[in-house]
Amino acid sequence: MKPIRKYPSMSVSSWNDLIFGTCKYPLKYGFGLKVGSGEVVPEIKYFPKRNGETDQRSLKAEYEGITRNVLKRAVDLGLPSIQLDTEQTFIITKNPKLGGEITNLQKSIMEEYVNEYGLSCALRVTVADIRELGGEMRGGGEIGLMLDSFDQAAGNGADVLSIESIGGKEVFNYSVIRQDIEGALFSVGVLGSLDMEFLWRAIVQIAGRYGIVAGGDTDCAHGNTAMILADGFTGKMISHTFAATVRAMGAARSLVAYEQGATGPGKDCGYENVIIKAITGLPMSMEGKSSASAHSSLVGNVAAAACDLWSNEQVENVMLYGGWAPQVFTEILGYDTALMNAAIKANFQMQLRDLFVKAGPFDPQVLVLSPEGAWRIGDAIVKNSSDYYSRSREAALEALKVIEDGYEKSGRNLAPMEVRTLKKLGEMMNGAPNSYEAFVEKNLRIYKSRVGNFSPSNYGL
Repeated sequence: MKPIRKYPSMSVSSWNDLIFGTCKYPLKYGFGLKVGSGEVVPEIKYFPKRNGETDQRSLKAEYEGITRNVLKRAVDLGLPSIQLDTEQTFIITKNPKLGGEITNLQKSIMEEYVNEYGLSCALRVTVADIRELGGEMRGGGEIGLMLDSFDQAAGNGADVLSIESIGGKEVFNYSVIRQDIEGALFSVGVLGSLDMEFLWRAIVQIAGRYGIVAGGDTDCAHGNTAMILADGFTGKMISHTFAATVRAMGAARSLVAYEQGATGPGKDCGYENVIIKAITGLPMSMEGKSSASAHSSLVGNVAAAACDLWSNEQVENVMLYGGWAPQVFTEILGYDTALMNAAIKANFQMQLRDLFVKAGPFDPQVLVLSPEGAWRIGDAIVKNSSDYYSRSREAALEALKVIEDGYEKSGRNLAPMEVRTLKKLGEMMNGAPNSYEAFVEKNLRIYKSRVGNFSPSNYGL
């Protein structure tokens, strides 16, 4: 129920100190890669062709091709550094030995490029969360395969371990389509945090045995789901205010990995990472405008404001006019990061950061991910870290204040739907039980009857 290593205060003293390329506790790992030391590093993500997963030999050959193509494009463009992120497919995670072989193959190719061209690089391996919601999430075959996959990746050369965990998603799926904020708070803030605690204790131990980096998690299962459902300005299924509030709660959840001993860099598709960076001072990967191949969002520019690695989300290994898609996106990321790094060298980083924030739609989701909004939400989390519920609730309440203050300061008006949602969410959050025990007891009673595949024992409840 309680955080193991509470952050008693913000590591970043002011929102104005949140800046891309620089963090309080930079890292160095892999083949001389420095993250958070005054330079933004491109992090390329890729996925094998959809019909190429069945044959192990061809799958390994495809990863070999992806790795060589990406690194060749990087050195052709003169990029000084790059990080690769291999997000394992379900098939690979279910075959840990295969995952280890792919990791070993990729790392060997990377070493060739280091020796020949002096490229600074590293490899993140993201193990898939293959657990069935409602199945055995703390025992059984799936969790065993996942932990074995982490071990195989670590033992075969991975520099960073990550996962996109799904704890609480069964209740969240029920709640999000109803814009049930208390259900979202229960699924993200309590269930998600308890699951993170269980998973990351084990991941950190594995990373520690091999002397590598335990990176971080993402709130894709909740925060990104809400963001995609909120959509743009014409087709939204849920309000943007609701999605922004879920994102704030997701930061309290994702923080658990670092309380268990993860050291970053946080994983790119965790848009809440800007809040985590403000709390921990650790380096974070982010994605935004250059991830449009995978999904659309309203936060494409603001996400770059405080990134230490800049990523593209998954792109399938298909041929485009400019080359294989991972090569093309390596180039896009390379020029994105070159601009940020040029701004740092010219001492223009503050102005570019502020332009990233302003160069996008004015939206509740942008406000909570801006450096100022992120810092305020992080501060609310660390001031209320007595338990997972309390800090998630306070993160949500502060997000509502950030949205209200942002619109008042700008002189703009929230859409009527958003005004209604803002008021409703505030009333519901303020009316929620004050104690962890009362909140959990109430919601266990509600969702055990409403969500058929919800099993409290999966969360130690």
